[in-house]
Amino acid sequence: MTCRVCRTPVHTQFASPGLVEAIVEGGLDPAADPRWADSGAASSAEYARWAGHLCGMTCLRMALGTGAPPLFALRDGALTYDAYTEDADGVIRGLVYAPFARYASEVHGLDAVVHRHLSPAGVLDLLDEGRRVMASVHYGIRHPERPAPGRGGHLVLLTSRTADGAGVHFHNPSGTTATTRAADLPLPVFERFFAGRGVSLPAAPATDA
Repeated sequence: MTCRVCRTPVHTQFASPGLVEAIVEGGLDPAADPRWADSGAASSAEYARWAGHLCGMTCLRMALGTGAPPLFALRDGALTYDAYTEDADGVIRGLVYAPFARYASEVHGLDAVVHRHLSPAGVLDLLDEGRRVMASVHYGIRHPERPAPGRGGHLVLLTSRTADGAGVHFHNPSGTTATTRAADLPLPVFERFFAGRGVSLPAAPATDA
């Protein structure tokens, strides 16, 4: 699906968009997702273990546009750059921004820039420059009407300002409805969930002249 607002694909980190709510809020085992193979995972067990960690790869997949590789192919590439790590007990850690930026640049031709200290106004400046921003937010951003439980831990892709210029339009890999997967928020509301860091990407992959 392509967003009518920003013409960027809308993807979820789970293969069945209609099951995202059941998985992230209802406790459904991701292995029960009947479309798990569409993700490129080798098995339903691998899909269930990793899909909840792949918000960053979903953002990258959206930024790459139509024809982007499957989700787990992107994950495999990121692993070769150590953009994800695993503890000795098997706990998945990531996304690690610096190696991810190298991966996005060297493999996919995206001029990825890490922003460790990024203000909401800085986000708008980057959007005005024609860049997109993978922003670290709390996953509770899909319920903006509620108090923010915290900041950071989840990545969304900001693609543009809102039509009135005062807010941000973004795609949420764990959005539970169409309106939370491609959402508009006033900047002060977005700020409540925003951790002040992220990675910016160009509007389209670089091409040879």
